[in-house]
Amino acid sequence: MSTDMGNVEFYRQLRHHEQQWWLLRQRLIVLRERQIFWYGEKSLMMWLLWQLVSYVVVAIIVMLLSKLLSVQLTLWQYLTIFALQTSIFLIMLLLKERMAKKMQIKIHKEELATEQTLNEMTILATDSLFDKVHSSSPLSLQLIHQQYASHLHLVSLYHLLQQEVGRGRLSLSQHARDTLALPLDLADDELTLHADEILYKSLV
Repeated sequence: MSTDMGNVEFYRQLRHHEQQWWLLRQRLIVLRERQIFWYGEKSLMMWLLWQLVSYVVVAIIVMLLSKLLSVQLTLWQYLTIFALQTSIFLIMLLLKERMAKKMQIKIHKEELATEQTLNEMTILATDSLFDKVHSSSPLSLQLIHQQYASHLHLVSLYHLLQQEVGRGRLSLSQHARDTLALPLDLADDELTLHADEILYKSLV
Protein backbone atom coordinates (compact mmCIF):
# COMPACT_ATOMS: atom_id res chain seq x y z
CA MET A 1 0.00 0.00 0.00
CA SER A 2 2.77 2.43 0.93
CA THR A 3 4.56 1.60 -2.34
CA ASP A 4 1.42 2.46 -4.31
CA MET A 5 1.04 5.70 -2.39
CA GLY A 6 4.68 6.48 -3.08
CA ASN A 7 4.18 5.87 -6.79
CA VAL A 8 1.13 8.14 -6.78
CA GLU A 9 3.22 10.91 -5.23
CA PHE A 10 6.03 10.34 -7.73
CA TYR A 11 3.54 10.54 -10.61
CA ARG A 12 2.04 13.73 -9.17
CA GLN A 13 5.47 15.35 -8.98
CA LEU A 14 6.34 14.01 -12.43
CA ARG A 15 3.24 15.62 -13.94
CA HIS A 16 4.05 18.91 -12.18
CA HIS A 17 7.62 18.96 -13.53
CA GLU A 18 6.39 17.88 -16.96
CA GLN A 19 4.08 20.89 -17.14
CA GLN A 20 7.04 23.16 -16.35
CA TRP A 21 9.20 21.36 -18.94
CA TRP A 22 6.48 21.65 -21.57
CA LEU A 23 6.15 25.41 -21.06
CA LEU A 24 9.94 25.85 -21.16
CA ARG A 25 10.13 23.76 -24.32
CA GLN A 26 7.40 25.80 -26.02
CA ARG A 27 9.19 29.05 -25.10
CA LEU A 28 12.46 27.65 -26.42
CA ILE A 29 10.86 26.71 -29.75
CA VAL A 30 9.43 30.23 -30.09
CA LEU A 31 12.82 31.80 -29.29
CA ARG A 32 14.59 29.63 -31.85
CA GLU A 33 12.02 30.56 -34.49
CA ARG A 34 12.54 34.26 -33.71
CA GLN A 35 16.29 33.79 -33.88
CA ILE A 36 16.07 32.24 -37.36
CA PHE A 37 13.58 34.87 -38.53
CA TRP A 38 15.41 37.98 -37.26
CA TYR A 39 19.04 36.85 -37.09
CA GLY A 40 19.36 33.89 -39.46
CA GLU A 41 21.27 33.72 -42.75
CA LYS A 42 18.45 35.36 -44.74
CA SER A 43 17.38 37.75 -42.00
CA LEU A 44 18.70 40.87 -43.79
CA MET A 45 16.04 40.47 -46.46
CA MET A 46 13.38 40.25 -43.76
CA TRP A 47 14.71 43.40 -42.07
CA LEU A 48 14.59 45.29 -45.37
CA LEU A 49 11.11 43.98 -46.12
CA TRP A 50 9.78 45.04 -42.72
CA GLN A 51 11.38 48.45 -43.15
CA LEU A 52 9.58 48.92 -46.46
CA VAL A 53 6.33 47.89 -44.79
CA SER A 54 6.98 50.35 -41.96
CA TYR A 55 7.43 53.18 -44.49
CA VAL A 56 4.00 52.44 -45.94
CA VAL A 57 2.35 52.10 -42.51
CA VAL A 58 3.85 55.35 -41.18
CA ALA A 59 2.90 57.19 -44.39
CA ILE A 60 -0.71 56.02 -44.05
CA ILE A 61 -0.84 57.00 -40.35
CA VAL A 62 0.61 60.46 -41.08
CA MET A 63 -1.90 61.07 -43.87
CA LEU A 64 -4.82 59.96 -41.70
CA LEU A 65 -3.71 62.18 -38.81
CA SER A 66 -3.26 65.11 -41.20
CA LYS A 67 -6.80 64.67 -42.46
CA LEU A 68 -8.32 64.19 -38.99
CA LEU A 69 -6.48 67.16 -37.50
CA SER A 70 -6.80 69.26 -40.65
CA VAL A 71 -3.07 69.83 -40.70
CA GLN A 72 -1.19 70.12 -43.97
CA LEU A 73 2.39 68.84 -43.75
CA THR A 74 5.04 70.24 -46.04
CA LEU A 75 7.35 68.15 -48.19
CA TRP A 76 10.25 68.87 -45.82
CA GLN A 77 8.22 67.56 -42.88
CA TYR A 78 7.49 64.35 -44.78
CA LEU A 79 11.17 64.04 -45.62
CA THR A 80 12.10 64.63 -41.97
CA ILE A 81 9.78 61.80 -40.86
CA PHE A 82 11.26 59.55 -43.56
CA ALA A 83 14.83 60.44 -42.51
CA LEU A 84 14.07 59.83 -38.83
CA GLN A 85 12.54 56.47 -39.63
CA THR A 86 15.55 55.53 -41.77
CA SER A 87 17.97 56.61 -39.01
CA ILE A 88 16.20 54.39 -36.46
CA PHE A 89 16.38 51.47 -38.90
CA LEU A 90 20.12 51.99 -39.53
CA ILE A 91 20.83 52.17 -35.78
CA MET A 92 18.93 48.93 -35.23
CA LEU A 93 20.79 47.35 -38.15
CA LEU A 94 24.12 48.36 -36.59
CA LEU A 95 22.98 46.83 -33.29
CA LYS A 96 21.77 43.66 -34.97
CA GLU A 97 24.80 41.58 -33.99
CA ARG A 98 24.56 42.70 -30.36
CA MET A 99 20.84 41.86 -30.27
CA ALA A 100 21.60 38.47 -31.85
CA LYS A 101 24.10 37.73 -29.05
CA LYS A 102 21.53 38.68 -26.41
CA MET A 103 19.02 36.40 -28.09
CA GLN A 104 21.56 33.55 -28.08
CA ILE A 105 22.27 34.08 -24.37
CA LYS A 106 18.53 33.96 -23.65
CA ILE A 107 18.19 30.76 -25.66
CA HIS A 108 21.13 29.22 -23.82
CA LYS A 109 19.51 30.00 -20.45
CA GLU A 110 16.23 28.46 -21.62
CA GLU A 111 18.10 25.37 -22.85
CA LEU A 112 19.77 24.94 -19.46
CA ALA A 113 16.44 25.35 -17.63
CA THR A 114 14.78 22.86 -19.99
CA GLU A 115 17.58 20.32 -19.55
CA GLN A 116 17.55 20.70 -15.77
CA THR A 117 13.79 20.16 -15.64
CA LEU A 118 14.12 17.10 -17.88
CA ASN A 119 16.79 15.69 -15.53
CA GLU A 120 14.44 16.19 -12.57
CA MET A 121 11.68 14.44 -14.52
CA THR A 122 14.05 11.56 -15.27
CA ILE A 123 14.86 11.09 -11.58
CA LEU A 124 11.15 10.96 -10.75
CA ALA A 125 10.45 8.59 -13.66
CA THR A 126 13.21 6.27 -12.43
CA ASP A 127 11.28 5.80 -9.19
CA SER A 128 7.85 5.45 -10.79
CA LEU A 129 7.60 4.88 -14.53
CA PHE A 130 10.71 3.10 -15.79
CA ASP A 131 10.35 -0.03 -13.61
CA LYS A 132 6.86 -0.65 -14.97
CA VAL A 133 8.06 -0.20 -18.54
CA HIS A 134 10.94 -2.66 -18.00
CA SER A 135 8.71 -5.26 -16.39
CA SER A 136 6.17 -5.18 -19.24
CA SER A 137 8.35 -4.64 -22.32
CA PRO A 138 8.39 -4.88 -25.26
CA LEU A 139 5.93 -2.00 -25.45
CA SER A 140 5.06 0.65 -27.98
CA LEU A 141 5.25 4.32 -27.07
CA GLN A 142 1.49 4.57 -27.58
CA LEU A 143 0.82 1.70 -25.15
CA ILE A 144 3.16 3.14 -22.53
CA HIS A 145 1.40 6.48 -22.90
CA GLN A 146 -2.02 4.90 -22.41
CA GLN A 147 -1.11 2.58 -19.54
CA TYR A 148 1.42 4.45 -17.44
CA ALA A 149 1.65 8.12 -18.26
CA SER A 150 -1.55 9.24 -19.95
CA HIS A 151 -1.38 12.59 -18.16
CA LEU A 152 1.94 13.44 -19.84
CA HIS A 153 2.38 14.82 -23.34
CA LEU A 154 3.51 12.15 -25.76
CA VAL A 155 6.64 14.16 -26.63
CA SER A 156 7.51 14.46 -22.93
CA LEU A 157 7.21 10.71 -22.46
CA TYR A 158 9.41 10.09 -25.50
CA HIS A 159 12.12 12.40 -24.15
CA LEU A 160 12.01 10.60 -20.79
CA LEU A 161 12.31 7.18 -22.38
CA GLN A 162 15.22 8.42 -24.48
CA GLN A 163 17.13 8.89 -21.23
CA GLU A 164 16.81 5.13 -20.59
CA VAL A 165 17.80 4.39 -24.19
CA GLY A 166 20.87 6.58 -23.73
CA ARG A 167 21.81 4.65 -20.58
CA GLY A 168 21.62 1.38 -22.50
CA ARG A 169 18.69 0.13 -20.43
CA LEU A 170 16.08 0.27 -23.20
CA SER A 171 16.50 -0.46 -26.90
CA LEU A 172 14.62 1.31 -29.66
CA SER A 173 13.72 -0.63 -32.78
CA GLN A 174 15.45 0.30 -36.03
CA HIS A 175 12.10 1.06 -37.61
CA ALA A 176 11.41 3.54 -34.82
CA ARG A 177 14.80 5.21 -35.33
CA ASP A 178 14.04 5.57 -39.04
CA THR A 179 10.59 6.95 -38.24
CA LEU A 180 12.03 9.64 -35.97
CA ALA A 181 14.49 11.04 -38.50
CA LEU A 182 13.41 14.64 -37.85
CA PRO A 183 14.23 16.53 -34.64
CA LEU A 184 11.24 16.32 -32.31
CA ASP A 185 11.00 20.10 -32.16
CA LEU A 186 9.90 19.85 -35.78
CA ALA A 187 8.08 16.51 -35.67
CA ASP A 188 5.49 16.50 -32.86
CA ASP A 189 2.75 15.48 -35.29
CA GLU A 190 4.93 12.76 -36.79
CA LEU A 191 5.59 11.34 -33.33
CA THR A 192 1.86 11.22 -32.57
CA LEU A 193 1.17 9.56 -35.91
CA HIS A 194 3.76 6.78 -35.40
CA ALA A 195 3.59 6.30 -31.62
CA ASP A 196 2.25 2.75 -31.99
CA GLU A 197 5.23 1.84 -34.22
CA ILE A 198 7.91 3.04 -31.79
CA LEU A 199 8.83 -0.08 -29.83
CA TYR A 200 10.93 -0.30 -26.67
CA LYS A 201 12.53 -3.45 -25.30
CA SER A 202 14.11 -3.77 -21.86
CA LEU A 203 17.82 -4.61 -21.70
CA VAL A 204 17.93 -5.15 -17.91
